[in-house]
Amino acid sequence: MDMITEMVLERPVVIYSKSLCCMSHTVKTLLCDFGANPAVYELDEVSRGREIEQALLRLGCSPAVPAVFIGGELVGGANEVMSLHLNGSLIPMLKRAGALWV
Repeated sequence: MDMITEMVLERPVVIYSKSLCCMSHTVKTLLCDFGANPAVYELDEVSRGREIEQALLRLGCSPAVPAVFIGGELVGGANEVMSLHLNGSLIPMLKRAGALWV
């Protein structure tokens, strides 16, 4: 878990994903379209991906991907990100984290 903590503090927005996961793709596209420029870790392509996936599950991410962290805090998966977007909370959250400057 210390590895995840270090990784999510490196950038305002971090997404743990798998390259062929359609929900991960949707979340990445949404955040990139806003201009958030997230750090994306494709767990099926990075070393220690299985270890990271197990740590995400222990944190309560179910399923493990996509797992979105904004401002170092776990937001959740696709459902949570979409809910934040639909209720108007996502963009202000991204701005507070320093991911958006507009």
